[in-house]
Amino acid sequence: MATLKTKRLASLDAFRGFTIAAMILVNTPGSWSYLYSPLSHADWNGCTPTDLVFPFFLFIVGVSIWFSSKKFDDQLTGTVIIKITKRAILIFLIGLLLNAFPFFNLEIENLRILGVLQRIAIAFWLGAMLCLFIKKYELLLLVSGVILLVYWWVLFYFGGDTPYSLETNVVRQLDIKIFGPGHLWSGKGIPFDPEGLLSSLPAVVSVIFGYLTGQMIEQTERSALIPRMILVGIVSLGIGWFWGGFFPINKSLWTSSYVLYTTGLAILFLAIFIWLIDIKKLKGWAAPFFVFGMNSLFAYILSQLWVKVLYTISWIDASGNAANGYQWLYQQIMVPIAGNLNGSLLFAIVHILIFWAILLVLYRKKIFIKV
Repeated sequence: MATLKTKRLASLDAFRGFTIAAMILVNTPGSWSYLYSPLSHADWNGCTPTDLVFPFFLFIVGVSIWFSSKKFDDQLTGTVIIKITKRAILIFLIGLLLNAFPFFNLEIENLRILGVLQRIAIAFWLGAMLCLFIKKYELLLLVSGVILLVYWWVLFYFGGDTPYSLETNVVRQLDIKIFGPGHLWSGKGIPFDPEGLLSSLPAVVSVIFGYLTGQMIEQTERSALIPRMILVGIVSLGIGWFWGGFFPINKSLWTSSYVLYTTGLAILFLAIFIWLIDIKKLKGWAAPFFVFGMNSLFAYILSQLWVKVLYTISWIDASGNAANGYQWLYQQIMVPIAGNLNGSLLFAIVHILIFWAILLVLYRKKIFIKV
């Protein structure tokens, strides 16, 4: 059977890099008041292109687990458990330190515990353990289905009259009980963490589906791979969309319909990358993405640190108003060049280029920082 040579899937590196570049783009606008709608998260229910970035990355984590597991013969040994656990703890701690940075302003009682890297750590650890312990395709699908259905029931049963609302959802209730309101994100006006503890369970399924996709890629005959991926992607997308009529597609709650919907799109995107890069051997267009993809988590961490440093550089301007380095770069450099809306977009693009230049140096020196 002629399958893809999968010692290292170049398309996966490019897809990962594309996702990280998109993450920097949507996380680093010049102003949150000036955004093109596709570059903004859905206010609550719904899914914009921005809402695809995080689940795409977790899906890629799952695909990577499939291929990296070959190094230890797919066996969940004590050594493998320790290795996976150490990596998960490291990623979680880095996320916690990012929340605490800059440390001179640290208020322990208001330190956010959860976050993007913390969710990656939890989903990676649980996803890897389940995939390597269960292994069988059908059983993993069954476990995934059970998780998604149980999560739906828990939110519906314990969420009161409006179970999927910002105020009453059980994800928020549980986080408040476990961590306390001071340790949660409050970006929507009340304590609620979009990377909540309970909502990390369906996020694990995003990883498992990536793992199963990796298995499909390696074990499917080359000529049948892209049609099969397109079919699976469309089916997953369709089921997620249909389920969304009963259980809204919602990133903040990481609803089960959202998992299926975004997984379907992730499979379709990866199919395009595989067809162009691994089958048609058209790699030139993806060169910038390889640079991001080979140091993906480092790129994300670096971008977050830089933003925090810019906000830390603060002063009182001549008018007596508080100002910081982030605002200054946007208002004094980007706005005069491109105006408020396009200046906000330009700000993000410039930062992508800056981080790409830094990562290009590492890429050319073959320095790959594993987190």
